[in-house]
Amino acid sequence: MSAVRAREEIDEAYTWDLESIFADDDEWETAFADAREAIEQLASYEGAVTDDAAQLRETLETYETVMRAVSTVYSYARMRRDEDTADDHYQALTSRAQTLYSRASAAGSYIEPEIQDASWEELEALIEADPELETYEHYLEDVHRMREHTRSAEVESVLADLGDVLGAGNDVYTMLSNADMTFPSVERDGEPVEITLANFVELQREPDRAFRQSVYEAFYDEWETVRNAVTASYHNSVKTDVKLARTRGYDTAREAALDGPNIPTTVYDTLVDTVRDHLSLLHRHVELKRQVLDVDELCMWDVYMPATTSEGPDISYDEAAEHVRQAVAPLGEEYQARLETGLESRWVDVYETPNKRSGAYSGGTYDTQPFILMNYQDTVNSMYTLAHEFGHSLHSEFTSDHQPYVYSSYEIFVAEVASTVNEALLTHHLLETVEDDHFRRHVLNQYLENFRSTLFRQTMFAEFEHRTHDAVEAGEALTADGLDELYLDLKADFYEPATVDDRIAREWMRIPHFYRAFYVYQYATGISAAVAIANRIIEEGESAAADYLAFLQRGSRKYPLELLEAAGVDMRTAAPIEDAMSVYDEYLDEMASLI
Repeated sequence: MSAVRAREEIDEAYTWDLESIFADDDEWETAFADAREAIEQLASYEGAVTDDAAQLRETLETYETVMRAVSTVYSYARMRRDEDTADDHYQALTSRAQTLYSRASAAGSYIEPEIQDASWEELEALIEADPELETYEHYLEDVHRMREHTRSAEVESVLADLGDVLGAGNDVYTMLSNADMTFPSVERDGEPVEITLANFVELQREPDRAFRQSVYEAFYDEWETVRNAVTASYHNSVKTDVKLARTRGYDTAREAALDGPNIPTTVYDTLVDTVRDHLSLLHRHVELKRQVLDVDELCMWDVYMPATTSEGPDISYDEAAEHVRQAVAPLGEEYQARLETGLESRWVDVYETPNKRSGAYSGGTYDTQPFILMNYQDTVNSMYTLAHEFGHSLHSEFTSDHQPYVYSSYEIFVAEVASTVNEALLTHHLLETVEDDHFRRHVLNQYLENFRSTLFRQTMFAEFEHRTHDAVEAGEALTADGLDELYLDLKADFYEPATVDDRIAREWMRIPHFYRAFYVYQYATGISAAVAIANRIIEEGESAAADYLAFLQRGSRKYPLELLEAAGVDMRTAAPIEDAMSVYDEYLDEMASLI
């Protein structure tokens, strides 16, 4: 494992180049002041956005200029803070930048309602009058599409004012789970080990089975003490989703949630139905774990254990980077060259340092190079994280190069595709080139666990929240006993070979994603689309890779389903999910042969 060194001890080549954004804090202060001044200009367009073509274009261009400047100011401050979260100076800069971002968003909040006040015929006439507005045609179509679900200015104002209140269910849950709940300590080797929300899953991977069971029981027993409070917070969150959807003219909360990215609810249903049709594969995975652990029955405190009994191989950052370079070769020379640029041009802040933000992410803005925060640990998991985050960064890089700012972001529905394509290609590369069985077992375990936790687990979550919202929409109340029973039934279906005990019925209480309704299914569709795309690239070569690069270049120029269809994946059908299941089945075969 990599030792934690002071930041100044890290070779500059392994740190990100934030000076490429601003040379120093004085330059940032100048940019901050300029952005603050530019925000004031936005007020002059209010009430006249669609008066004529020139006014519409000027308004949109001014708003973009403001948001680009503010985004860059905020991104720099946040990444400086993340280098050392204990640094008061950069905490303050980040807070100021967040406030600036909020001011900019509020200052331009009148733009889309004014666009929606115009008919589509009027907007088409404006586009025809100014050819430069053709760039914004899809954006204007999308804003106008939501017109029927936008209420009067008075109602929208009331809903905006109620925003904090409407999120109370989540706020109560967050404070309860993160601030008020205290989990007990469990003894290990004569020493107390404190259980937290953050370390629970890691403790469930400890080799000592009796210790895992003690952690599991203590953790879920604590949730039992707050089951009524959590039930009330979740019930109110679901009721809020339902009432807001009805207020905006939707039949269901699910329809409202999926309408933003223009996803039909049949996509959601197809995912759940197809995953259920292939639960036997997850059951097989569970049985493999039971064999590796050499136990009579797999219990819920065994689920997070890897299907391998040995420590994983040590993989240095430079070795990992080389594996990733080789893995993306099927994507062609341009993609490889961009990745090489990232590795050589200090996109990545590689190693853990004192007070550095944990985890990993891909950052940067339309006007900067990408940046990747890591806490590299010489493990297979860290190698996969590197491939994953480069997928995000290169998606953003290709989009920024080929799209105007208005289409430079992309929906969550496609956001995880590029990152997971890289993981799929890395797995294929390693299994094709690595002969050491020890290394191969850990590669397979990494990828199989990703399938279990992303495709199956997130689909199980999706089914849970669909059924809870259906119940409230039918006029039923959500009770603690009813929620426990629903979740326990789902867990028993998905993990059938394992022993499902009453404590796991409380697992729904610890899932914060449930307070952002109908969000998690996109993780499952994302991995399905990515695996299907990677398969096509491996099997068909250059033509499939070209389609995929075109997908990366389009940003949000089209709706998510259209973008993926152009890459050879139709998420309206079960085919991509079934393709992913075939890969899962193949890798289960490989793991079984090694076991």
